[in-house]
Amino acid sequence: MTPKHEIMAALNASGVVAIIRTENPQDLVEVAKALSRGGVKFIEITMTVPRALEVIRQASAELSRDDVYIGAGTVLDAPTAKAAIDAGARFIIGPGTDAEMVRLCNTYGIVVMPGAFTPGEVIHAWRSGADVVKIFPADVGGPAYLKALKGPLPQVELMPTGGVDFDTAADFIQAGAIAVGSGSFLVNKALIAAKDYGRLTDSGRRLTKIVREAKEKCQ
Repeated sequence: MTPKHEIMAALNASGVVAIIRTENPQDLVEVAKALSRGGVKFIEITMTVPRALEVIRQASAELSRDDVYIGAGTVLDAPTAKAAIDAGARFIIGPGTDAEMVRLCNTYGIVVMPGAFTPGEVIHAWRSGADVVKIFPADVGGPAYLKALKGPLPQVELMPTGGVDFDTAADFIQAGAIAVGSGSFLVNKALIAAKDYGRLTDSGRRLTKIVREAKEKCQ
């Protein structure tokens, strides 16, 4: 198992988490491969996807040699987190903060990113043991809100999710985000249905380039 600090370093370097959420799990492994060809190294399979654990297991097995990290999203509790970890998930993301889920991930040395929005919720997630706190929905306050959170909480790693696109990604990074989470914008359902993997790769490549250049400006 890759040590947690190495996964965190990879997350900081790549800066993009692609969120795959669809009612049809077919071809999702190919979607993951297409995104990885575009430089996206972190791919979140949400537990709302039918047979999500099977998808995580298959994607983890087929992409394990490509420096790609497959994780589980929309994880609400510790038992679900444990099942995802057993299936091969290398990071766990939740829409909110469940302290038992965070503790379980810490026990197994798995990167965990619970969700929060208000300053109090962010502090609770961080004190619970979060490696990264997912700010959701980030489009409500935008980059300015993320920057405001980082002011009193510079030690907390934040990942905005919701409202991340080609126009906003750089602003979120420059506001202090360790990475950005992008779902329907990056992983477009119409492209998945059309099996247009080339455009998925192109979108992944463009977003990772934007994020990389924004991080370079922050150095």
